[in-house]
Amino acid sequence: MSPLNESNNKNEDSLFPGQRRSFGKRIRGYFLAGILVTAPIAITLYLSWILITFVDNRITPLIPAKYNPETYLPFGLPGLGVIVLFIGLIIVGALTAGFFGRMWIRFTEQLLSRMPVIRNVYSAVTQILETILAQQSNAFREAVLVEYPRRGIWAIAFITGRTEGEVQNITEEECINIFLPTTPNPTSGFLLFVPKKDLIPLSMTVEQAIKMVISGGIVTPPDTRPHEEKVKPVVSASTYENIELLREKEGLRFLVPEGSRPSEQLSKTKGKAKK
Repeated sequence: MSPLNESNNKNEDSLFPGQRRSFGKRIRGYFLAGILVTAPIAITLYLSWILITFVDNRITPLIPAKYNPETYLPFGLPGLGVIVLFIGLIIVGALTAGFFGRMWIRFTEQLLSRMPVIRNVYSAVTQILETILAQQSNAFREAVLVEYPRRGIWAIAFITGRTEGEVQNITEEECINIFLPTTPNPTSGFLLFVPKKDLIPLSMTVEQAIKMVISGGIVTPPDTRPHEEKVKPVVSASTYENIELLREKEGLRFLVPEGSRPSEQLSKTKGKAKK
């Protein structure tokens, strides 16, 4: 047997987990398994401790000494500042729900709206928080698949709302606002206005999609769709790629055949699966 065939057999054999491994490879496997088990727990505890310490260092000194339990104890109480902050936010929320609370909010908003720079920051932050924290908000409630940055390349994005105003009025198709996060930092990304017909809803949850983005595709959630939907592809980039090339070269305008849009194909597949 030639050396080339021997190396090929070794590579093929390495694909089978049942083969016997050397002592060094087993130690390396155990070491990596130990990292996979302990690293997530250690990192989570470390980040939690940093957050608790950060809040405690800023909230605990504000507590009067006679009301501070640490004054009467020989040791500190980790998380005391977090508890005080939590209770304080509840009290503030309860006070603002009343008549005087609403008057105070109206007064502060009028005051801040007269400040040139602060009013823009305050308005933007308020609108973002109201959109995210609203109970009936659809922001980041659904993960979708979109072709980006060109046809044939797919990316995971999150719906942030329906396109309105000038952007929608000058666009022929009904568009949706989507946020396309970057890897491994999902807090940065791009705001895209994509036709609703070109978005592919995903069955995975937002949490699963975020994990997939942060891990760079290493953590892939299982496909929980019915078997009939799994075996039927929904979209293909080849048709749209040819149309895009003709548009760029000839400057022509093509209409996509009826029923060939990704959303239409997905509806057909789900309809057949239900039957």
